[in-house]
Amino acid sequence: MTSRAAATRYARALFDVVLAERGDVEAVQQDLQQFADLVSGHEGLAAVLGNPAIPASRKHTLVQTLLERVGLRTGVLNKLILLLASRDRLMLLPEIAIAYRARVMDHQKIIRGDVTSAVPLPPEKLRALEEGLAHATGRRVMLDAKVDPSIIGGVVTRIGSLVYDGSVTTQLQKMKQALVEQSQ
Repeated sequence: MTSRAAATRYARALFDVVLAERGDVEAVQQDLQQFADLVSGHEGLAAVLGNPAIPASRKHTLVQTLLERVGLRTGVLNKLILLLASRDRLMLLPEIAIAYRARVMDHQKIIRGDVTSAVPLPPEKLRALEEGLAHATGRRVMLDAKVDPSIIGGVVTRIGSLVYDGSVTTQLQKMKQALVEQSQ
């Protein structure tokens, strides 16, 4: 099993338990991300927890001490992190955090997308685009704005595998193709 598949399974199990216990899925997401950032943000800590030569029992003790100091809000998350430590799978934490965030967003009917424009979009235009896409998709849309001057004008929006391409570059290519087809 790949690390991504394992991380997805752990994230799904955590989400299902938190939901079954009527817990705060967002608070768990924040705590999980905080702990994952703590581990990955300290080279020495990440090196120790990722070192296969160090016994899992020592890692479990270290993580237990960290959890007591950090003070995460949910016992379920503490149990998962300790389980990962005892199985020597703590290096999955960043991927588990990503997979868990995706589950929470899906649960809240939020989808992420990217919008690329030739010039920076004003906040009100970005909000209007998000609202239009929310109406079209039936979900709340959160867009990450990017700038790419090569599209000349207009915008290209990607939500998952769906692409709305309203760029000037694409329109010019379509016009060129139409002219080529007409001249044949």
